[in-house]
Amino acid sequence: MNINLIVIGRLKEDYLRNACAEYIKRLSRFCTFELHELDECRLSDNPSEKEIASALSKEAEQIKRCAKGMIIPMCIEGKQLSSTAFSEKISSAGVNGFSTVTFIIGSSFGLAPEIKQMGHFRLSMSEMTFPHQLARVMLLEQIYRAFQIAGNGKYHK
Repeated sequence: MNINLIVIGRLKEDYLRNACAEYIKRLSRFCTFELHELDECRLSDNPSEKEIASALSKEAEQIKRCAKGMIIPMCIEGKQLSSTAFSEKISSAGVNGFSTVTFIIGSSFGLAPEIKQMGHFRLSMSEMTFPHQLARVMLLEQIYRAFQIAGNGKYHK
């Protein structure tokens, strides 16, 4: 199984980079993992809707070059899953003909509609709002937990 994570922007804090590195290291036992950190479009302090749409469109072009396999955009209007259901979703990818699962985390303004429409499944972590940098750590932890659940590991207990 191949897991790709496409994110807009780079982690700024060491503690978040360290947490991500730890989960990526743990995931190496279960899958081939690839991280794509793409450039965020810079916007003015008070961007117009047109400026936001243009930035999301430019980010979408970068995302399309990296996206492959089963595509799962992370968005607030996506479906929330339990950890067990999330594990089943990842496990079912192979049965459905996908050797790669690609998760996409957009910028603070989200994802372009075309990226959401590309998705085979839209996922939401919560109705709450989280910083995008923290969302990356949370998603990596849940992917690791999903593999542990699928393998009957002790981590989820």
